[in-house]
Amino acid sequence: MKMKPRQQGIALVEVLVAVVILAIGLLGTIGLQARAYSALNEATQRGEATIATEKLIGMMTVDQANLGDYALAAGGDPGPRLADWYQETRAAIPGSSAEVEVNPVAGTGRTEVVISIGWQGRGAADFSNTHRVVTYISQSK
Repeated sequence: MKMKPRQQGIALVEVLVAVVILAIGLLGTIGLQARAYSALNEATQRGEATIATEKLIGMMTVDQANLGDYALAAGGDPGPRLADWYQETRAAIPGSSAEVEVNPVAGTGRTEVVISIGWQGRGAADFSNTHRVVTYISQSK
C-alpha cells in the first residue's frame, strides 16, 4: 500500500522534535552543573574563611597581652603579629581582604574582636562575599 504524499516525512519531524527536547534538557543539565560548581566554590571559600578566623581567635586568646597589635584596618598592612596569618589567609583565599577590629569593652575585662574576611565571587567586581565573626576575649587571671 502506498502512503499518501502529505504523510511523508512525519517521522523526520518527530525526530527533530525529539532532538530539540533533548537539546533543551542537556542545556538545563549543563546550567545546573555550572551552578553546582559555583556553590561548591563558594562553600570552599567560606570554609577557608571560617578556619582562618578560628585560627586568629586562638592566636589572640593565647597572646592577650598584645591584643591591640592584631588590629588591621580595611586595606591596611598587617603588623608583625598578624603578617603570617594574613599571608596564609590570602594564599588560601586568593584575592581576599581582611579587617580586624579590637575594641576593649569599658568597665569589663573583655575585648570585642570583629574579624571580617571578604572575597570576590565568580564574576563579581567587588568583595561580594564576606565572613564576619564577632567574639569576646576575656582577660585570663
